[in-house]
Amino acid sequence: MPGPLEGVRVVELAGLGPAPFAAMLLADMGADVVVVDRRELAVGASPESAKGNVYGRGRRSVAVDIKHPDGCEVVRRLADAADVFIEGFRPGVAERLGLGPDELRARNPRLIYGRMTGWGQTGPFANRAGHDINYIALAGPLAHIGRRGQPPTPPLNLIGDFGGGGMLLAFGVACALAERARSGEGQVIDAAMVDGAAILSAPIAPAFALGYFHRERGTNWLDSGAHYYDVYECADGEYLSVGAIEPKFYLNLLTALGLDPSELPDQNDESQWSAMKALLAEVFAQRTRDEWMEVLGDDDQCVAPVLHFDEVLGHPHIAARQTYVERDGVPQPAPAPRFDRTPPELPRPPAVAGQHTEEVLAAAGFAEAEIAQLRASGAIA
Repeated sequence: MPGPLEGVRVVELAGLGPAPFAAMLLADMGADVVVVDRRELAVGASPESAKGNVYGRGRRSVAVDIKHPDGCEVVRRLADAADVFIEGFRPGVAERLGLGPDELRARNPRLIYGRMTGWGQTGPFANRAGHDINYIALAGPLAHIGRRGQPPTPPLNLIGDFGGGGMLLAFGVACALAERARSGEGQVIDAAMVDGAAILSAPIAPAFALGYFHRERGTNWLDSGAHYYDVYECADGEYLSVGAIEPKFYLNLLTALGLDPSELPDQNDESQWSAMKALLAEVFAQRTRDEWMEVLGDDDQCVAPVLHFDEVLGHPHIAARQTYVERDGVPQPAPAPRFDRTPPELPRPPAVAGQHTEEVLAAAGFAEAEIAQLRASGAIA
């Protein structure tokens, strides 16, 4: 069955990280995404080289030299028939290429133009280089991630690049599509990872300002400070995650561990958190991770095993929901969220650069002789 975005046409200028991730999310939901890959990448490209590029799935690829005048016009013509255009360059680069929002939307006023950057289109840092770690540092979250007495811990690149970047842009596109259904007009989306990291901090930043969240890392209830919200090493060196925040779940946890709540300090007595952490660490170290999961059973203690990626697919819950799927030997997350009427399916595998150039251009109205001329001039591959 088609996904909820069936019929939405997207043109994506190839890039790294968050912009391709946003395009993957749109493709997962059924959008027809054409990625404009660099012409030189088509030389010697093979399906094997593309197989592991999971967030490149769901696309058709055209290989175009966008610095070539004819190549630039190819992209403009593709955008003429598109609903969405996505680029992840620094501010001003797309304009210098002749592919900025003013030019493309003058030709196609319904076009939604999504811009993905780290610092945003405006502000003193707008033209600086940066990466996920820099954006979440400036926005605030990084300073508060880590254990007490240790430096801030980079949380992979999930907050800036993907949660606060690609997912934010995909959400912006969905919102703009909904608004266009009323107004009939497109608009420009300025999706910045620094803004996304900030909005993901919505629960924490106000708590910090109001004094409910301490400045020192590892001293709060959600940052490993509390004994009831942390990970514990088991006898086999593997870990369990514990998130028994609510009193009833905390009571269930203590009971399952064979501890008498009446002999222990109050759950939220911060002065006793370190001692309670040591006690729980001693208890959890007595069994392996999987033995503890058998002991804890199905009761509500808010405990789950910390799984490595090579274990995830085999877990009964993950397998039952097919949260991860495998294609061509490559495990990857299934499209999400889920819909009851228009459930998305795993889209086409990642394309080889330039794999669909002739197919896409022919469908866009380019004559056979025109395609041959573009190839001969070096504008496409």
